[in-house]
Amino acid sequence: MLLLVSQLQRPLAMLAATASILLATASPLFAAELHIGGASVSITPDQPVALTGQMRTRISANVESEVTATALALESRDGDNVVDQAIMVSCDLIAIREGLLDAVRQRLQDQIPDFDPSKLVMNATHTHTAPVLREGIYELPDEGIMRPSEYVEFLADRVAGAAATAWQARQPGQVGWGLGHAVVAQNRRTVYSNGTAAMYGATAKDNFLEIEGYEDHGVEVLFFWDAKDQLIATCVNVACPAQEVEGRSAVNADFWHPVRNTLREKYGEDLHVLAWTGAAGDQSPHLMYSKPAEERMRKLRGLTRLEELSRRIVVAWEEALQGASQERHSDVPFVHTVKTIELPERMVTHEESFAIKAKVADLATDPKQKRRMQWHQAAVDRFDRQQAGELQPYEMELHAIRLGDIAIATNDFELFTDFGIQMKARSPALQTFVIQLAGPGTYVPSARAARGGGYSAIVESNLVGPEGGQALADQTVEQLKSLWSDK
Repeated sequence: MLLLVSQLQRPLAMLAATASILLATASPLFAAELHIGGASVSITPDQPVALTGQMRTRISANVESEVTATALALESRDGDNVVDQAIMVSCDLIAIREGLLDAVRQRLQDQIPDFDPSKLVMNATHTHTAPVLREGIYELPDEGIMRPSEYVEFLADRVAGAAATAWQARQPGQVGWGLGHAVVAQNRRTVYSNGTAAMYGATAKDNFLEIEGYEDHGVEVLFFWDAKDQLIATCVNVACPAQEVEGRSAVNADFWHPVRNTLREKYGEDLHVLAWTGAAGDQSPHLMYSKPAEERMRKLRGLTRLEELSRRIVVAWEEALQGASQERHSDVPFVHTVKTIELPERMVTHEESFAIKAKVADLATDPKQKRRMQWHQAAVDRFDRQQAGELQPYEMELHAIRLGDIAIATNDFELFTDFGIQMKARSPALQTFVIQLAGPGTYVPSARAARGGGYSAIVESNLVGPEGGQALADQTVEQLKSLWSDK
């Protein structure tokens, strides 16, 4: 199966990543001609599928909006010499689950042999209405649906095809960067006067104290033009997961679908729109307070909630475009490093293990609670490995990119926004794009969130805890600083 193949290939992938960072670090930090290509493809299944992102089983009844993969190929050249390269693929998925990235890289080795597959980056928008990617997570019918393993093969073929098309389409072009602002996310963790915290906790209670953390309303945008000054691709970095319609039983790309449609209607039907989710583990588009007033204004505008969120993002995008259009660059420093880093896993205490085992025993009696039971059991299994001295650091592939004055950094997680803000503030770049869910996910909470508890900050929710989050922030900033060593 795909995951077993992935595990066997991991040592090879790590060697490739190590070689990649050595080559990229050795690349001279001078401006080189930028070549750009883009492609988009539907990754919508043609059969009913199980939908991911909730503790209960949902089978898609229909397709409300197609889910897509959008690829951007970048290569810098000094004459005939390649300086560096990258292919970045944004996917309407909940995460880039284990094995998927390796499966796509395998396919690319044959399709585009002049591309280093370790320089492929995939990220997910975290829509909760996309197909399940792992077997055994939910109780599924034996017939009438596309199995998760079947969808993964379909998905890997489509993504690899889009990446190869983007690579083959690359041509000299220009890049610009800009910044706008839009209120899309709200911090979804409430704190009460007794010190406890809860995700989506009620704010109308008398003991409600505060919203736990910061919100990042910046909309970081990259723009790419071809030699004819036609806008061909854009990357939109918003610190909010795409989960406004997360509970539905239909395939849906969430708010990114109307964003793409609006931008294409106004700026060209062939515009490739990459959706990058910033550090937003404690954020969502759901309203946490002032909901009646917010909903009144939305209805007066005659918009659905998805259309309202899209409207805000598009306005911010156009603000960024006004600035970026005045500073286009065809020759820029472009360096892409790939490094495997180690992060400490969050330890499970004895007290936590006893409480979680009791929950597992209770849930095991109800087949409908299979997903929730497995979620708790994973923490018990980690405690057992911990007691046996077998707990290993979490290994993560960190991509750090310099493109002119801007930086791009990836991580695997639903990373709490505090860490993203820290990365941006400490980065040497003019503008820093933080892309979460470039891997299989799980929350990484701040220390204050872990103290408050609640879903997303308890040990069952985290492979990597606050200490690991700080290590990730520190190592990311260190890697970004190395890309500005010419200053």
